[in-house]
Amino acid sequence: MERWEADDARRRHMARFGRRDTAPELAVRRELHRRGRRFFVDRRVSQRCRVRPDLVFPRARVAVFIDGCFWHYCDEHAHLPKANAELWRRKLLANRRRDAQNEAVLVGEGWRVLRFWEHDAPMTAATRVEDELDRWGAIVRGPVARRAR
Repeated sequence: MERWEADDARRRHMARFGRRDTAPELAVRRELHRRGRRFFVDRRVSQRCRVRPDLVFPRARVAVFIDGCFWHYCDEHAHLPKANAELWRRKLLANRRRDAQNEAVLVGEGWRVLRFWEHDAPMTAATRVEDELDRWGAIVRGPVARRAR
């Protein structure tokens, strides 16, 4: 077992971070809500993996993730801490592998998965989510049929 060394101050600091209701997530949620879209938050959608998407649209089977640049190791903004750098690198790469595996499970179960980074503009993310929901709506409703008289 590898050892993570952290002093009490670092331990308290890291314990403050939750896994939901981050500022980027709240911004996207507010924008979607303003546009009249309703969704579930932090809801488990699969029995095969423990993943809990940030936003869930169950009828449309759309799962939305808003990933933090540090924890999900963004190619643009990720940086490794100087202390325990090699352990952090392995941990963050394992997070990315887990994300890919969970996404594959959800896609295999018929979910459409949308991923955004915390640095993506909330309006852009909300528009992409709406486009996916509208595409689903068109598929479900199909072409408008004329009633026979």
